[in-house]
Amino acid sequence: MSDARAPIVIDLEDKESRATPADVVPVPDLQERALAMDHVSALASRKGMPLLGWFLGALGALVGFMVSVALWDFAADLLARNIWLGRLALGLLAITLGALVLMAGRELASLSRLRRIDGLRARAETLHPDGTLAEVQALSRDLAALYKGRADQRWGLAELAERQGEVLDADALLVLNETALLVPLDKQASAAVETAARSVATATAIVPLALVDVAVALTANLRMIGQIARIYGGRSGTLGSWRLIRGVAAHLVATGAVAVGDDLIGSIAGGGVVSKISRRFGEGMINGALTARVGIAAMEVCRPMPFVAAAKPKVSGVVSRALKGLF
Repeated sequence: MSDARAPIVIDLEDKESRATPADVVPVPDLQERALAMDHVSALASRKGMPLLGWFLGALGALVGFMVSVALWDFAADLLARNIWLGRLALGLLAITLGALVLMAGRELASLSRLRRIDGLRARAETLHPDGTLAEVQALSRDLAALYKGRADQRWGLAELAERQGEVLDADALLVLNETALLVPLDKQASAAVETAARSVATATAIVPLALVDVAVALTANLRMIGQIARIYGGRSGTLGSWRLIRGVAAHLVATGAVAVGDDLIGSIAGGGVVSKISRRFGEGMINGALTARVGIAAMEVCRPMPFVAAAKPKVSGVVSRALKGLF
């Protein structure tokens, strides 16, 4: 007679038919989401068509050549008619060309500085998991050179110079660089994002004209991106600003689905609740949350190191601080 309290063991005859966790079919939604994110990331990182670049470059050179010839003919005709008018035209032409050269030099310096920051961030991302101490020390020297001479980085540079000789671990040295140099800048950038989100939300809630609040939101976002770039050490020229906007847009496309699913949806839900009381207030809260999302993406693009030791700002936290007491 068998014991009723004994465990019941069922022995499968075909042991090869036993299922394992690896044999389980992935969840369709998660699999589709991962494939979609890979596809979007590939589209965001894809470079433009080289033929179009050649065409635009040749067209710009042709237009510049035509304008230069027209200006020279104008000055030569004035010289033939009146020597003093011709000299005045030549002087104005020289001033214009000098200003163009200075503007071109400023744009090139802006693009070079942005490329320098991109290179530092790429190196930091590579060194974080398995970098050597010598490589991290070289990165630390380059970061210190980037912020050398800035009054707001004086204490951070002094702390880094004092303590980096004592740190003999690569990851610990990366953390020291981030906490000493970038955490104070993160606070400034977060304050800029909160200010932009507050102004956009206020304009949307108060201004009744749709086109006006759209213009205010666009202006506030562009100003915010340029300000964040300057905080982290970049320079916002015309071409540099366009490059920054492209980088922020690509980052938003690549990470937008995850951000909406994880963090932004809470702010949008809050805006829906507020919209039950006032439609304009609800729209203002949603637009402020979208501006905060753009600002956080700009911080990730302009920051010379990824967020590792410091916590990356969240849209809900930025919106709650920016709109506190507003609605």
